[in-house]
Amino acid sequence: MHRRAFHQASIFGAASSAVGYSLFPSEVQARIPADLRVTGLKVIPVWTGSMNYVFVKLYTNHGITGVGEGGLRGRAATMIAAIQEHERYIVGKNPLQIEKHWQAMYRGPRWRGGPILNSAVSAVDIALWDIAGKVLDAPVYQLLGGAAKDKIRLYVGCGSAEGVQQAKEEGFTAVKTAPHISRQGVIQQPFDVKAEIARMTQMRDAGGDDFDLLYDAHTQFTPEMALEFCTRVEELRPFFVEEPMRTSDLGKMQWLADRVKVPLCQGESQFMKFGFQEMIDRHLISFVNPDVIHAGGITECKKIASMAAAHFINVSLHNAQSPVMTLAGLHVNASTPNCVIHEFNQAREYADWEEELYGGVHIKYADGFAELPAGPGLGIDIDEAAAKKRPARPFAKTRGMLHWPDGSVGDT
Repeated sequence: MHRRAFHQASIFGAASSAVGYSLFPSEVQARIPADLRVTGLKVIPVWTGSMNYVFVKLYTNHGITGVGEGGLRGRAATMIAAIQEHERYIVGKNPLQIEKHWQAMYRGPRWRGGPILNSAVSAVDIALWDIAGKVLDAPVYQLLGGAAKDKIRLYVGCGSAEGVQQAKEEGFTAVKTAPHISRQGVIQQPFDVKAEIARMTQMRDAGGDDFDLLYDAHTQFTPEMALEFCTRVEELRPFFVEEPMRTSDLGKMQWLADRVKVPLCQGESQFMKFGFQEMIDRHLISFVNPDVIHAGGITECKKIASMAAAHFINVSLHNAQSPVMTLAGLHVNASTPNCVIHEFNQAREYADWEEELYGGVHIKYADGFAELPAGPGLGIDIDEAAAKKRPARPFAKTRGMLHWPDGSVGDT
């Protein structure tokens, strides 16, 4: 291969001058513009009626755009600024050098880490993958190694036996519920574990033995409350108990893990591979649930899943925002064998403004499973004119606060 030809090849092609090897066929390679560059970054915040979604769109000199998301509930103004700060780095760069850009965005600043900075990296990373898929006319999961499965199992949220029955009628085989342990924002003390187990028992009876129940404690339990609940709920065979306590003290997590038999899940509040490493290495959990728009984007979630797989730990990606986030996670799931179930909180029917915002794109699912996302790229875009009709409310309060009986603040 001539030196000039080597330098003109894309990041994806022409790996060896000795044998003239190219990763893609020539007709695919021809789709990659040699001068492809990012020309702009735009943050697009949208008010949903209850919270802000914070999207990002990258523009290129060949008219190809990529969309990502990095919203953080209750911190929209800070998120907008954090994502916007990446403009000075990414403009002028080849968008297909995704790994290099991830490293530069994360390592470049002296100060790094935390939910805001990592969510900003995640947003741009997802948009870069979207561009790559569109350039190659392929769904993102195909660029991540191809499909590891034929369809993706979903679970939905509900809080009662009636909710379980409705989910079953819609074809779902799993639901997740959360604690009913507060009254008017005050956590009950002592915790009424009998009432919580009775509700879970009703849900188990409604679902039957072949139906899965997931439980998300939202870190609202103290470790001792978590031990009591996990011990009592064992006979109901929960799929997992998520966030039974804070991860601040891994020694206390070890204390809990050593005393319970139910599978534990943790990770939606962890960031980058470094936030998961010790939990995984010490086998404190059976499931990790990184959040694709917080934990480092598509690039980092694939790495976290691989770390988990090496320790026989499964993955259930956290997913609590828009269809952009849902699709980014589904592409990771589709290409990852140990992603075994996926959170699905999309409304069964879009409001008119959502139809307009997402261009009529819907997540396709049936019988409790999502179809593999079609692409190209993520397979979705944000209509900027529609977004302008619902301007963000950066300082809106979007989540209630819990207190203990003495008035001190609890975790939400």
